[in-house]
Formats: sequence, structure tokens, C-alpha cells
Amino acid sequence: MELRQLRYFVTVAEELHFGRAAERLGIVQPAVSQQVARLEREFGLQLLDRSSRHVRLTNDGERLLREARAVLAAADRTTEVAAELVSGRGSLIRIGTAPGLRDRLERGLAVLAADGEIKLVAGTPAEHLAALRTGELDLAFVRGEVTAPDLTTIELWREPISVLAPTAYRSDDGLKPADLAEVPLRLPPDPWLREQVLAVCREAGFEPVLGRPADNIEHVVIEMSVGTPSWTVVYGTSCGSGEEAVWLGPLVPALSAPGQLVAVAGQSAHCLDVVAEAFR
Repeated sequence: MELRQLRYFVTVAEELHFGRAAERLGIVQPAVSQQVARLEREFGLQLLDRSSRHVRLTNDGERLLREARAVLAAADRTTEVAAELVSGRGSLIRIGTAPGLRDRLERGLAVLAADGEIKLVAGTPAEHLAALRTGELDLAFVRGEVTAPDLTTIELWREPISVLAPTAYRSDDGLKPADLAEVPLRLPPDPWLREQVLAVCREAGFEPVLGRPADNIEHVVIEMSVGTPSWTVVYGTSCGSGEEAVWLGPLVPALSAPGQLVAVAGQSAHCLDVVAEAFR
């Protein structure tokens, strides 16, 4: 489904005439007919009752019309907010990103890109927060809690924190940190995630044996599969290991992390809410 298909459908529903709808949209009538028919095929619904004398909405069409108008209104509001965000900054929106967000970014940027060029900036959470404060970034996606009076956060999603360990420690019921008390822990570079795993270990009654930092998860997976046993934690339920010597699974008790949209405090709350909605 594309926004233009919804827009064509809404226009036809309002005009109840394909020719007038095409004229209003500034395109040829066959294009309108084709896109509306494609929308019907994708939904598996008949939205319009067509005959040589009239075009009418079906019951399904009437119900979908309300939702389509709401979607288009939200998209229009997001476009307006994007224009507000880039006003005075040229046409560039700079967004700090995190790994594993491709689908979310593509959904949101499909809307924001209509009003300017998007620049995605890779980096650690600490680097993104520093760049927001200096004005080098306009927005950033950060996993973990962010508490700072000069920054505004909106939680967009939550995801589990998983343990990555040698396959010998695999457990279908999840892995308790105490089971790894004698195995070196390779702490990730993310300060919030480091604090979470250290707190879990201490709550389980032990101080972990620390190994080398887990600065690059791909390298860590390779090293774990051929070297000295160790373990670490990662966001989500996938790290693309592809190695039989390591296992990725849930911690017990379960831990989760918030995914947040972060901006400098003082920006319009409505503006941020609308942008956030595009990325939910």
C-alpha cells in the first residue's frame, strides 16, 4: 500500500467520479483507476461499486474511507512538522541511528524525505547525545534510558536484552547469569547496557569476571566461536552470528530496553509527537 493509492481512493470517494477525481489530482483517469484497483487487490476488498452510470462506496469502502483520511492527515501533519524542523537549517535533517532499525527508519523517512534531504549518522549513544547538544544532530535514536534536563525523549519501542554465550550453556528456558559466574564477561560499549548486566550479576550474588570489551559484536562472535569461552549481552533477539559455537537466547529474569527518539529540550512537543508517530 502506498500513500498515493489512499489519496486517489479518497479523491474518488469524494467525487464519486473517476474523471473528476483525475482532474482534481492532475493526472490521467486510467492512472487513478489502476491505482484504486491495485489497492482493492492488496486489501482483498471491493471499495467501490462501479457501473456505467455511477460510482458508489461499498460498506467496506465507507469504513476504509475514514481510516484512509486519518492516515493521510497524519502524513500531512508529519510533512508540515518536517518542514518546521528544517526551517532555518537549509533542507537537511540529521538523524543519529542505531543498529537494527532499517525497517523503522524506512517507514519514517518515506514521510520526512518529502521535505528535505535526510542524513543518517552512525555512532554510539554517548556520541549521539553529545552531537544533539552541539547542534550537529537534529534527532537521534537511542536504546536505553536517557535522563537529562536538556534533552527530550519519546519512547517508541521496547526490545529484549539477550545473552550471547557458548552453545554449551544453551538453555531452552533461558540462561541465568549465575550459570556464567565463572565465564569472562565481555562488556558492551553502551554505558546503559553495561550497567544493566552488571546490576543483574550483582543481584544474582556474584561479581563477574571481566574479559576484553565487546566493541564489535561481529568480531566478538568470531572470537567466541574459536577462542576462550566468554559471554556478553546484546539488544534484540538477533545478532547475525551464523555460528554453531555460540548461542543467543533470553536472560532469566528477562530484561528489556526502551528505544527512544531524543531531541534537544525546548522543541515543540506537538512537532516531536508527530515525527515520533512516523517512526512507531
